[in-house]
Amino acid sequence: MQTFVLKNGIRIIHQETKSPVSHFGVLINTGSRDEEADEQGIAHFIEHVIFKGTQKRKAFHILNRIEDVGGELNAYTTKEETAVYATFLSEYYQRSMELISDILINSTFPAKELEREKEVVIEEINSYKDSPSELIFDEFEEILFDGHPIARNILGTPEMIKTFTKNSILKFMDENYHTDQMVLSSVGNITMAKYIRLAEKHFGHFPEKLRTKERSNTYNYKPEKRIVQKDTFQAHCIIGNLAPDIYSPKRMGMVLLSNILGGQSMNSRLNMALRERNGMAYNVEAGYTGYFDTGEFSVYFGTDKENLDQALWLVNEELRKMKEVQMGVVQLSRAKKQLIGQLAISTENHEDLMLSLGKSYLFFNQVDPLESIFKKIETIGSQEILDIANEIFDESQNSILIYQ
Repeated sequence: MQTFVLKNGIRIIHQETKSPVSHFGVLINTGSRDEEADEQGIAHFIEHVIFKGTQKRKAFHILNRIEDVGGELNAYTTKEETAVYATFLSEYYQRSMELISDILINSTFPAKELEREKEVVIEEINSYKDSPSELIFDEFEEILFDGHPIARNILGTPEMIKTFTKNSILKFMDENYHTDQMVLSSVGNITMAKYIRLAEKHFGHFPEKLRTKERSNTYNYKPEKRIVQKDTFQAHCIIGNLAPDIYSPKRMGMVLLSNILGGQSMNSRLNMALRERNGMAYNVEAGYTGYFDTGEFSVYFGTDKENLDQALWLVNEELRKMKEVQMGVVQLSRAKKQLIGQLAISTENHEDLMLSLGKSYLFFNQVDPLESIFKKIETIGSQEILDIANEIFDESQNSILIYQ
């Protein structure tokens, strides 16, 4: 892969392939945590309305520009980043880059389109509320990060969405979209030299703007057990704690530990304990999310309400074992090989690879080659896993949220 920096501070990264399909995206280091209290949901709302018209295109023309040649245009918003990206036949690189440049710099946010999209986002919020297995994660973050912007739901609230105007959108973008916090990421069949020329042509004219606004990094975590009565067939439970940030030397150990406990494989410890041996859960998972100054670890499962106490005991028993029983050489070697294999396979999806490269370059200003990542995984020792488990799985510091 190759990197370059435009004169206005925008960084670009590219991995050349011979595939007939290519991927390009712009990643911006801003998300819902950058919203003020009266802006909750605006970062995600912008993701919706940025496609609704520019100075030279109506919404219909924006969608057709890519879809008429069989491509796809998409976007997402997280707590800390926003991405706008496209998948297309490789011959349409210029078309795709020009379009994304146009919507990022020239969007007009027509009033009629804003009002229509407000209803769409409100329906998205209502749909989300009907999915307790998703809603519980957001409410759990409200417990972990109480009082901090990260605690807020990315979608916002219907009441807040209704207040957004063109001026409030432009204000947020002006305060949070900075050229030194943007990365153009590409994986596809184009040379780096041509990619740089296209990047300079379509993004080099963005006015240089450097970040000066500091993110809030004050956290006042207090463990809490919260039980919420819900009209659901299953009980839903999530248990967890604060965890290392993305820059922590413990991050890779945290990723490995999370994968051992409840990663995507069917032989994870939690899946074996709850599903395979006891038939108590269809879905059980452990997850680690690192932010730039904090992180979170959680275990989620859904089970019949009558099995809740037993299932929770089984989860805590697996956490206890991770704290008290040091992994053997063979066990740890298998766990490392599993994670290495999963990471290698994930790079075969070139759209995911494009986003992953962009995110790494955005936050770390570098991308470690797979071989380097594998070596880091191989150096993780059983004592390191034990130490992290004892730090993160401290029962006195765990919070629990139950829907029943």
